Amino acid sequence: MIPKQPQDTVMSFGEHLDELRRRLIHTLLGLAPIFFLSLLVGDRLLGWMIIPVEQSLRSADMTVMLQGTSPLETFSAYLKVSLIAAIIVGSPWVLYQAWLFVAPGLYARERRFAYFLLPLSVVLTLAGTYFLFRVILPVMLAFFAGFGSGIGVRPIETAPIPSNIVLPTLPVLAADPPNPAPGQAWVNSALHKMRVAVAEGKVLSVELHGDAVIAQHYKISEYVNLVFLMTLAFALAFQTPVVVLLLGWVGILRIETLRHYRKYALFLAFVAGAIISPSPDPFSMILLAVPLYLLYELGGILLRFIPASRVAEGFWTPASRARRSRAPDRPRARFAPPADPHEPDHGRANGVGGRTVPASDPRAVPAAPHPPEVAPDEDPPRGNG
Repeated sequence: MIPKQPQDTVMSFGEHLDELRRRLIHTLLGLAPIFFLSLLVGDRLLGWMIIPVEQSLRSADMTVMLQGTSPLETFSAYLKVSLIAAIIVGSPWVLYQAWLFVAPGLYARERRFAYFLLPLSVVLTLAGTYFLFRVILPVMLAFFAGFGSGIGVRPIETAPIPSNIVLPTLPVLAADPPNPAPGQAWVNSALHKMRVAVAEGKVLSVELHGDAVIAQHYKISEYVNLVFLMTLAFALAFQTPVVVLLLGWVGILRIETLRHYRKYALFLAFVAGAIISPSPDPFSMILLAVPLYLLYELGGILLRFIPASRVAEGFWTPASRARRSRAPDRPRARFAPPADPHEPDHGRANGVGGRTVPASDPRAVPAAPHPPEVAPDEDPPRGNG
């Protein structure tokens, strides 16, 4: 629970810098143990990241191997993956410290916009990342792995085998045999490798690939950078509904404008899908165009059903639900209720001469109106100071 700061507190520029320094120190202290823990699983995270490129290279009959062309390249990729993982896991702590720095300068209704937009942005970011790794990245890598594989390929000449030559045969297995003896060899069809047991419990491999003249050999550092850049791009692209909401709340966009340009948005989504799609087939273009257009529609739907006034009043708070649950056809009592005739009356406010009169009597005095109810977290009037 974030403590509420007094609204009349004024901080100087130096105090703001001290508060910023304090929040940055707390952020780094919170991320440090998470980073050390991520170093313990950094190799597994890196292995999980290269699964899509392994599958794409294997499906294209290419050598399934990523290169490290410098002594520090693989280690740098390992550190980068661990650091990014620590930032992602520790993002709630980072956002909490940022909120502690910003929140004291906001009114209650201004804080409600952050309460609504921040979870929405996190959900959209996770959706964009999932869509990238499950749909876009496999399709893109499969296209680039097979691109150019047929360039320069010529038919392989064949000739009869001399009678004094016997070709060796290797068994083709779907998996490695258990406990192979030294000297045994086989072909692992699942890995596209020829495997040879050279010692007890030690097996070496030879990569098998097709007849492509141009082979794909990826550097581990460039692949990791590509994945991170695409993740950032998709995370930003999936913030389209948030941008539409903000533009609509400030009056730049209107629902009528979004409806009018709907057909243009659909056309631009398919144009963007055709340009960005790595594969020329229509299926890949649709995979990209449909989510882009759905994000546009989602922004319009949110803007229609969640205007700025609803967010400002905090429609998810108990106080707002209580105000909405009060029936509009149940007005408050304007006059005091009639008194019991058997109870002695000592000059009621709506009576004359100490006697209670009906509300329809012209001599009845209306009761004082009830003061308007104000939610406990409503903003105080903003002063001139």
